[in-house]
Amino acid sequence: MKTEKFNVTGMTCAACSAHVEKAVRNVTGVDAVSVNLLMNNMTVSSEESVSASAICQAVESAGYGAALAGAERVRRDDAFADHETPKLRRRLAASLCLLLPLMYVSMGHLMWGWPVPVAFAENPWAIALYQLLLTGLVMVINQKFFISGFTGLIHRAPNMDTLVALGSTAAFVYSAAVMFRMGGAYGAANREMAAHCLHDMYFESAAMILTLITVGKLLEAYSKGKTTNAVKSLMDLAPKTAHVVRGGTEMTIAADEVLVGDIFIVKPGESIPVDGQVIEGESAVDEAALTGESLPVDKGTGDRVSAATLNQNGALTCRATRVGGDTTLQQIIDMVENAVATKAPIAQIADRVSGVFVPVVIILALLTGAVWLLAGAGVGKALSHAISVLVISCPCSLGLATPVAIMVGNGIGAGQGILFKNATALEQTGRVNFMVLDKTGTVTEGRPQVTDICPAAGVAKEALLLAAASLEKKSEHPLARAICECAEKEGIAPEEAADFQALPGWGVKGVLGGIRTIGGKAALLQEKGLMTKEFLSRGEQMAGEGKTPLYFAGGEKLLGMIAVADVVKPDSAQAVKEIKNMGIHVVMLTGDNRRTAEAVRAQTEIDAVVADVLPGDKEAVIRKLGEYGRVAMVGDGINDAPALTAADVGIAIGAGADVALDAADIVLVKSKLTDVSTAVRLSRQVLKNIHENLFWAFFYNCIGIPVAAGALVSLTGLSLNPMVAAAAMSLSSFCVVTNALRLNFFSVRNSAGDKRAKEVPMPDLSSFIKINEKEEGKENKEMVKVLDVEGMMCAKCQAHVQKALEGIAGVSAVEVSLEDKTARVTMESNIADEKLAEAVTEAGYEVKGCRTA
Repeated sequence: MKTEKFNVTGMTCAACSAHVEKAVRNVTGVDAVSVNLLMNNMTVSSEESVSASAICQAVESAGYGAALAGAERVRRDDAFADHETPKLRRRLAASLCLLLPLMYVSMGHLMWGWPVPVAFAENPWAIALYQLLLTGLVMVINQKFFISGFTGLIHRAPNMDTLVALGSTAAFVYSAAVMFRMGGAYGAANREMAAHCLHDMYFESAAMILTLITVGKLLEAYSKGKTTNAVKSLMDLAPKTAHVVRGGTEMTIAADEVLVGDIFIVKPGESIPVDGQVIEGESAVDEAALTGESLPVDKGTGDRVSAATLNQNGALTCRATRVGGDTTLQQIIDMVENAVATKAPIAQIADRVSGVFVPVVIILALLTGAVWLLAGAGVGKALSHAISVLVISCPCSLGLATPVAIMVGNGIGAGQGILFKNATALEQTGRVNFMVLDKTGTVTEGRPQVTDICPAAGVAKEALLLAAASLEKKSEHPLARAICECAEKEGIAPEEAADFQALPGWGVKGVLGGIRTIGGKAALLQEKGLMTKEFLSRGEQMAGEGKTPLYFAGGEKLLGMIAVADVVKPDSAQAVKEIKNMGIHVVMLTGDNRRTAEAVRAQTEIDAVVADVLPGDKEAVIRKLGEYGRVAMVGDGINDAPALTAADVGIAIGAGADVALDAADIVLVKSKLTDVSTAVRLSRQVLKNIHENLFWAFFYNCIGIPVAAGALVSLTGLSLNPMVAAAAMSLSSFCVVTNALRLNFFSVRNSAGDKRAKEVPMPDLSSFIKINEKEEGKENKEMVKVLDVEGMMCAKCQAHVQKALEGIAGVSAVEVSLEDKTARVTMESNIADEKLAEAVTEAGYEVKGCRTA
């Protein structure tokens, strides 16, 4: 299966896009088609055997043009540029120059007696010919309506231009026929009849219809151009040049010519041309263009920088890592464009109506004229009502109702660092009932930090931190890094530890200043007889708060305890509150133990927690919740890929420059959890806007067509002439697009206006919890025994003892210390001392003692 994008020409309304979609869908091998009226392109998913020429041929057979979008990357500023407005502005100016003198004579003189040259005033035929010529010129200027309209009619795919062309042509032809009747009156020397014929002509209506529709098209094109402002503002920030160093010489080249691996220099006040990595220099970089974050971010050696971000106060030398279409900026633009190219499910109703709208309107216009003729009205009146029905009908408003709101919403999201990959995600996010959050990196910072430093009596805080950092310096464990980072912040330089040894699962040990020092779990210090009841109690209390207590001792003295935890993000509690206030249940999934998970829950007031789950098991929880409502899953986009895919909406948080994470439907550039509630808020506002647009589009046509047909004439005397109908039609699409532009004034970060959606029942997750409690129980039953082993002389001996003990059923871990001549055995359940000793003895060594740790 392959997906290709095509540029489509000749589409003017929703009926056009519906015909194009139908024509391509009928091509054998085509699986899916999405036509974008706003961007004049379409995306086609098909089998490999389907050629681009076959698809283009299908579009051409429907009366439109199509071409495969170039394989090379086109400049997005050109793709999003408004080419239509200048053309329409020139057409309108020319039309008005002809329409105003036409209206002066046809209405000003004939209806209100405005002065005209005597040759005109006394010659009805000259006035008629004057109107014919000016109207003909207006029709030539606006020939696009006729070419598009009648081409569609010939291909049995009538569109909005067909309605306009039929209406203005009918008025022109009828008026021309009246001119022939006027000629007959002149031949019979009946000047009174000839003068009367002037009042039966509709030349000005034909010209006015075309001009007013052009006004509407101009307003629509201008407003549609505004919908891409957010994306165009991003592109405007991308610099056109870059300062690169090649051959030891600094030179200025076009940003498009920068290659991966090039060294480039960014001076203060300049925008960064491509994505790269800082190799020299320090500065603050304003990333608001990509993330919406108002505060600048400090950058130094090794940090990544992104194109279109602004270097503020220091010179940076960087190595290019992503250029051209691979930069974060271009990926964001691609995602916005692709999202607009897709269709939201809510648009399907409008699509179905648009497919039959124009033929139905033509039939209604014919019926309107026939009914008025049968009712005894004159041909002029019947034709006036029929033309009004044709020109007041507006399929454009139906076709634009959804895509313009999607485009504006995506632009707003991109400006806030919230990227929707498709229109479905933008629609579904506002409808979710459950928000499932991964803990690590989503609710919490994702990296351990020191939270408490508790020195023992007589020990200085600095001395404890120095010993801990010196001992943990050589360890690769994340908790060790947290302690070292804390010491660095405090200005404490760690010492070199001699005879360092990591004790997997227990801690570390080494020699500092000639003193044997150990650090790790409480059990390690208990075994050495260095733990006190006071510190053990404080450690248990901190463990209950979701922290990991680490104990340190030097020589025969307890130095103290340092607590480390993956702390909750500052905005997590606020984000959970905002999500819950929207009527959405919040559930947290984590692979951590229940005690840690409950501690996080207590700080954030999350509704439910499922702990001790593996990444694969998260998917089962998502499917369980899916039985009760729509589910959104928030994770890092990599480890949580199965769960993100299983959810109705997958949200990847903290993507940074990796905005193209495949598993997610929504990518949050920043690591702020409040962006999740912002995404829901934006989605709901876009949905509301789409509903307003669709309501207006349907309401306008449902009311306008009967009124134009004369349904209210007998009741109120209200009747619409073709010119008023054309004016109404020209404003309908403009109103829809303008309403979508109102989204730009919506404050997506303001939670004051959040409304609580109807809540679904919270399902029972106890089946998952019970399983995890059993697992916890199993872990709690594990026992540790320490054997004193004689006879070990080298690492080979150490390996023999370890292998012998690991071969015993029920042993889950073995740690053999050659220095201490001990073997620490972790068991799933109690194993007799004799059995352990027997295994060691058979390996050729002697057990001197065995004790429970």
